[in-house]
Amino acid sequence: MTLGGWLFLIVLALLVWFAIATYNRLVGLTQRSGEAWSDIDVQLKRRTDLVPNLVETVKGYASHERKTFEEVTRWRSAAMAAGTPEARAQAENQLTQALRNLFAVAEAYPELKASQNFQRLQADLGQIEEAVQSARRYYNAVVRDLNTAIESFPSNFVATTFQFKKRPFFELDRPEERQVPRVSFGT
Repeated sequence: MTLGGWLFLIVLALLVWFAIATYNRLVGLTQRSGEAWSDIDVQLKRRTDLVPNLVETVKGYASHERKTFEEVTRWRSAAMAAGTPEARAQAENQLTQALRNLFAVAEAYPELKASQNFQRLQADLGQIEEAVQSARRYYNAVVRDLNTAIESFPSNFVATTFQFKKRPFFELDRPEERQVPRVSFGT
């Protein structure tokens, strides 16, 4: 075999190796982003499971705040029924706002704020919110890496060939939610 033939085979082998390595990296990032979304989903499920207990506790003290309870219930149902990450993110953002309103109602009732059950539920919700935030950060980091690999040269050729799709970030959809919320645990 001639030198040109050997060079051709070496270049061809390098291209095949690059395509396989890039494909495997994209598959790995896709799997990690799916796993990260699953982690968010688990934390959000924990939160939606906690919401009815919280609403029932507040209802006992503030039965005339019907609109607030209906909004929390409506957005909880929407979050549970959402089929895509985008729809879930939007419903969860609305649920967060409704929960803020619920805690604002609770501020008006000193005996509710002093209730051990309410304080425990509020603390549990705070822990879940921290876990959601952590899972959301991890998901967004993996999605960033995946989307960068899909758009970057030369891996974009492999991504296009094998139809890898960009994933959406899980982000806040309303500017006012970017503000730091005021949380009071009655102390």
